[in-house]
Amino acid sequence: MSESIDYGNLMHQAMRDLIKQVLHGVQDNGLPGDHHFFITFDTEHPEVEIPSWLAERYPNEMTVVMQHWYDGLDVTENGFYVTLNFGDTPAPLYIPYGALKTFVDPSVEFGLKFENQNDETEEPVGPDDSLLGKLELPEGPEEKAPAAEVVSLDSFRK
Repeated sequence: MSESIDYGNLMHQAMRDLIKQVLHGVQDNGLPGDHHFFITFDTEHPEVEIPSWLAERYPNEMTVVMQHWYDGLDVTENGFYVTLNFGDTPAPLYIPYGALKTFVDPSVEFGLKFENQNDETEEPVGPDDSLLGKLELPEGPEEKAPAAEVVSLDSFRK
């Protein structure tokens, strides 16, 4: 048995389970009201499936938006499939939960940020640092998205 409880990984798993529950609801009932999602993920994750032209355009990470048009949302135990529109070109994606970096619903100012547990260059968070940070969302051509509060796991790390 480990010498300590790995709260960081336990929190990440709980956050992924929450996203899975939300996506199951959207799969079954569609997006309610003004809800929409900005989802940032690691395009280099070995289980990510995206068209090669998107992988070339976004070699490290990518932010997608689920809002007005999406198709084929299929939520699985380890990730989700969805077809999104990129400049009038529908593209199928598979995003494993392990590849997620952020999940934001700006309609209710909710956001989750997954910290890289293996990044040793990050500075530790002290007791005076806030658990909540701000995530600036990308501006689209139609409207500027508001900043959302993001839960950070840095305070739970040793």
